[in-house]
Amino acid sequence: MSFRTIFHTVTKALVLAVALTLLFASFLAPSTSAQDALGRKIKSKISPIYPAIARKMNLAGIVKLEITVAANGTVKDTKVIGGNPILVNAAADAVKKWRFEPANDDSVGVVEFKFDPSTD
Repeated sequence: MSFRTIFHTVTKALVLAVALTLLFASFLAPSTSAQDALGRKIKSKISPIYPAIARKMNLAGIVKLEITVAANGTVKDTKVIGGNPILVNAAADAVKKWRFEPANDDSVGVVEFKFDPSTD
């Protein structure tokens, strides 16, 4: 197999992977603010760091996480609902640093992160 054949095969696979990611991301529900989803005011919010490999691949997409916020306002748990695995860790790492107003009980809600290399 020649280098050219291998190059075209790999290129086609990468284009297909990116196209499928964008296709599946388009089926996700519109974004909801964490404050609306949880009914609690956000005191501090950290934006995710766009992964270098995703930037090189010009990868865009939406990551949806279910988060549990403890009564004291810290993020206690995250659960991935959907999104590209390359982008999920960046979103989860960022949301774990968020702080919310204290409440009487834990709160659970869904948050979305939109990754778009053209706006980053």
